Amino acid sequence: QVLLVESGGGLVQAGGSLRLSCAASGRTFSSYSMGWFRQPPGKEREFLLAISASGGSTYYADSAKGRFTISRDNAKKTVYLQMNNLKPEDTAVYYCAADPTGVHYLTKSWGSWGQGTQVTVSS
Repeated sequence: QVLLVESGGGLVQAGGSLRLSCAASGRTFSSYSMGWFRQPPGKEREFLLAISASGGSTYYADSAKGRFTISRDNAKKTVYLQMNNLKPEDTAVYYCAADPTGVHYLTKSWGSWGQGTQVTVSS
């Protein structure tokens, strides 16, 4: 239903910050809940945080609380992930996801996925 393209990843030193973007295609972006996930090397993909279609509600995994913030700009059809005070254990491929039915904590419940963007945090 929606084509998603992540950007903004790269190499950053521990303690630094990055802002990831996920640009969406289509006319109905404002009707989709959006989420961010990450998959460290050799590990399972994990839920990080999500935002409702209107932007009025946000949901955070414990791993995202305090350092990560999700936001969206429906006019730009873009969702953002602001990451502060990055740590080496944050190294992973970061994915955005979209679903028209709401926010889900399980990866298999999301309808659309981007290709991912690599974030590497050096110690």
